[in-house]
Amino acid sequence: MAEAPGVNLWSTDEHALDYLRRADSIPHRGEGEATLAECVPAGAKRILDLGTGPGKLIELLQPDRPGAQFVGLDFSALMLDILRKRFAGDSSVTVVAHDFDKPLPPMGSFDTVVSSFAIHHLVHERKRSLYAEIFAILAPGGVFCNLEHVASPSPGVHAQFLAAIGWPDEDPSNKLLDLETQLRWLREIGFQDVDCHWKWRELALFAGVKPA
Repeated sequence: MAEAPGVNLWSTDEHALDYLRRADSIPHRGEGEATLAECVPAGAKRILDLGTGPGKLIELLQPDRPGAQFVGLDFSALMLDILRKRFAGDSSVTVVAHDFDKPLPPMGSFDTVVSSFAIHHLVHERKRSLYAEIFAILAPGGVFCNLEHVASPSPGVHAQFLAAIGWPDEDPSNKLLDLETQLRWLREIGFQDVDCHWKWRELALFAGVKPA
């Protein structure tokens, strides 16, 4: 699928609300999230969630990592408001307002960086540069896990995906890229043990490790 440069509706509350109404109805999404949780080391002490939205991934990872500190980064005003209310009084969660279409702000290093259905909203060149920035902020031995919406090999297969999830059309903010290209990018940047750990149609969980 071709990318749509310049189109990003996520700054509007209407678009964010529409996504929240439909997000949990996506088939097999829970399988991908569970696989992501398995890939995050139990001993990770500092975890960054890029495009955290309402904080679902953070809430998923917290129970098995009681000593971990989390940073949730997003730029949607609606999502940030939900996130701050969800973790009000929780000193283990820090909220950062930032549009990662721009370079990441100084946040220190992390044992793990995770993301869920967010990076595909970036143009392809920015996807690759963001992956390099993630590599830079990971501590040696750190893990990057990306549960992502990737491109189908043809318009026909893409249409089958939309029918399978029950959505009539593609989000105009999406700039989908094939999985193979993104795996190759991670390897070129320096990640090791790069692999796709789970996939259902256009949904894929892929990960890599920064060398120790």
